[in-house]
Amino acid sequence: MVYFFEEVALTVHHYGHSANKEVALTAHHYGHSANKEVAMEHQTGLENYYLIKNNKKLRYGYTTGSCAAAAAKAAVTMLLSGKRIEETALITPKGILLHLLIEDIRQEKEEVVCAVRKDGGDDPDVTDGVLVYAKVQKCIGDGIRIDGGCGVGRVTKPGLQQPVGNAAINKVPRQMILSEIEEICNEYGYEGGIAVEIFVPEGEEIARKTFNPRLGIVGGISVLGTSGIVVPMSERALIDSIRVEMKMLVENGGDYLIVTPGNYGELFSKEQLDVDLTYSMKCSNYVGETLEMAAELDVKGILFVSHIGKFIKVSGGIMNTHSHHADSRAELMASQAIRAGADLNIVRQILETVTTEDAVNILMENNLLEATMKEIIDRVQFYLTHRVQGNCEVGTILFSSVHGKLGQSENVSELICKINQGRK
Repeated sequence: MVYFFEEVALTVHHYGHSANKEVALTAHHYGHSANKEVAMEHQTGLENYYLIKNNKKLRYGYTTGSCAAAAAKAAVTMLLSGKRIEETALITPKGILLHLLIEDIRQEKEEVVCAVRKDGGDDPDVTDGVLVYAKVQKCIGDGIRIDGGCGVGRVTKPGLQQPVGNAAINKVPRQMILSEIEEICNEYGYEGGIAVEIFVPEGEEIARKTFNPRLGIVGGISVLGTSGIVVPMSERALIDSIRVEMKMLVENGGDYLIVTPGNYGELFSKEQLDVDLTYSMKCSNYVGETLEMAAELDVKGILFVSHIGKFIKVSGGIMNTHSHHADSRAELMASQAIRAGADLNIVRQILETVTTEDAVNILMENNLLEATMKEIIDRVQFYLTHRVQGNCEVGTILFSSVHGKLGQSENVSELICKINQGRK
């Protein structure tokens, strides 16, 4: 089966909104029967799970949640059996059976500590290679208590999967840990309590490279994963991370948001706009999805701040601004210039440009910039408003890296006032 769709390289949670590439991928799965006669390395169970992108095989990996669950399962097994184990099996929510090596085992009568090393496959994940530890002890009472230790973040703001004060171990990993420990306890007939601490010694340093500080998760990384498996270049993971950030902003009072496609918009907002950026976020290329999230989460208004090169596409109704999804920048700049009164010679020059900055220079030289920007912004506003069906107020500021602000919608001043009032 062959799928064609755009995937975005990311470092989620972890992930920054980085390079974007169109992917034509073929999903291959030939079962778990690795050729053991030629296998020279440990087999995790993922050897035959991969994608093909640009004629290159991209390996699947497994999540920090799978690492935590496997480490906890191994630790409890050693605690209750007294035996040392160096490999454990874990069935993931995706249905893939993993066989994971257990590292750095510290086995005592009343406590066991061990780790599983994260393998993100060929996904560009900053947690790749990190050791995720579980420390387990018997405790008074019954039930299983799960908490985070050093290097696992703490939630300080509402709007995330875990309540304020909890360790940033998300719902699915918690359930995986719980299920694995319950199974082992039943196997050994143990009915007492078990205390589990998940910790990541490198987590606090790694977390500085992630979105966690922005999300109000302090002190370490999050233990994540909904399927237990990392699919390389996962577009869905990036869109989900955008939603997580928006939900957190909304639940912390962000009725009105500033949204930028990336770093350029964020820097322009800081340096050129008199606006509070507490409730600001990035949407990468996903303008349409961001608007739908805003409507779903009852956001009252969004001010988009974008380089002309991204949002010229929105003036044509293109809601995913990645160049491989649709790239008609010159054509759209030319069509809006025609509406603003450009003659055929000017239009031809615009159509021959490589960048929108070149097109802006041509418009400036011919005294058409202001009129053309009005045409562009009017159409951007039309498509943004149409997408949210009136459920969210939208405004737009467009800028050039060379010439600064190029234009804005009529409601920008009012939106900025509402954004700033939200912090009072």
